[in-house]
Amino acid sequence: IGRAIADYKLIEDGDRILVGVSGGKDSLTLLKLLNERKKWAPVSYELIAIHIETDYERATRSRRNALTKFFKDNGVKCYFRKIKIRNRKGKLSCFWCSWNRRKAIFLAADKLGCNKVALGHHKDDIIETLLLNMFYHGEFAAMNPRQELFGGKIVIIRPLCHVEEGALRKFAGESDFPVQVCTCPNSDASKRRLMKNIIKRVERDCKFAKTNIFRSISRVKEDYIKI
Repeated sequence: IGRAIADYKLIEDGDRILVGVSGGKDSLTLLKLLNERKKWAPVSYELIAIHIETDYERATRSRRNALTKFFKDNGVKCYFRKIKIRNRKGKLSCFWCSWNRRKAIFLAADKLGCNKVALGHHKDDIIETLLLNMFYHGEFAAMNPRQELFGGKIVIIRPLCHVEEGALRKFAGESDFPVQVCTCPNSDASKRRLMKNIIKRVERDCKFAKTNIFRSISRVKEDYIKI
């Protein structure tokens, strides 16, 4: 995380950062470690956590109670927002869910006076997104560690961009985070799951596959890709 912050200037003095917390291992790790960094970091910044609830999720109250306790134990202010994730036909839509979650987070950041939004996307997420865009959209595009939006009014930062999912899973287990089971009905059948399986198969032959894909984003040889 420290290397990512230094590489991409993710956190600066006086930042007020809204951290998106889904309740999963990635976002809980992000919040916990950014909060611990405050004790010795050379810059001063403030953290506020936000959890987006949907009209589909089950056991919402128990999840909210578990997260509220986690936020309180770590001394972090928290806000909860609820959104609808069904489209106009009443069906679950991954696009509609993602769009509404982002909208709710951006509106909350503006209301709370936060200039940055920290998301828990890790190295594997970035690699999978790159492959998804190549396979399904014909684009060479991924997630930026730092991305300015609305003319720089809000900046998305991804401090976990150098961290692989396996390390996050191990850290979450050792930290005894509250268990949050994914209730999304599309999680097992998603295209992202397919990308994970493809990468695993390639890693059997090349153990550095993930790192090589990640590096390729910043090592584009333009002379060899012009068509």
